[in-house]
Amino acid sequence: MKTSIKIITTPLFCVIAFATLAQIDKEALSLSISKAEDANLQKLKAYIWKRKSDGYMNGKVLATVITEFSFDATGKLQAKVVDLNSSVQKKRGIRGNQQEKAIDAKMDYIAKALDLSVNYAYMSKGQLLDFFSKATVSKKDDGTLVATADNVYMQGDKLTVHIDATTNLFKYKEFKSLLGKDPISGQLNYESFSSGVSHVSSTNMDMPAQQMTVKAVNQDYSQRVN
Repeated sequence: MKTSIKIITTPLFCVIAFATLAQIDKEALSLSISKAEDANLQKLKAYIWKRKSDGYMNGKVLATVITEFSFDATGKLQAKVVDLNSSVQKKRGIRGNQQEKAIDAKMDYIAKALDLSVNYAYMSKGQLLDFFSKATVSKKDDGTLVATADNVYMQGDKLTVHIDATTNLFKYKEFKSLLGKDPISGQLNYESFSSGVSHVSSTNMDMPAQQMTVKAVNQDYSQRVN
């Protein structure tokens, strides 16, 4: 006697199977991207560069800050302000002192916002894996991979990364975060050297609570001379 077994696929089974498959694909993808980013970061550690940041208030340049970046012997990114210029014409006397204090407060705010953006720009392998574990991932018509997750560094923030599917490196990132209770949003743009090493090329941020914006450009990349 021949026994036949008929497998019935229900819609619920299909949903479960698809969800499981998607989870496995996302895990493999996160490993590939974190591996590519880590390898790229190791090469980037050989470089020193500067970031020119222009802070705008009501559409006018408030100040320009030049910051030098490098990685120390432990692999930690170090930032040092090498030049700071305010474009605001200072007044004399008490009003001038009050104005200077107000400008200093604005500059401190911009510095903290830029520091916050660095967290989203340079993520460790562990941070990337954690990001992808909670992210939703999709693919655009041009092949770009897009991953979005909430509560990445703090409760209430959001990060969206756009990834080149060929190299598994970032094209640009968009983030929404908080500086204290103030909302801040920004975009980090990436480019590659002729050698293929990817790096942040520019950063744009909006700080509506202070009616300020920041446009920063990374420049003067040079390799260390031992």
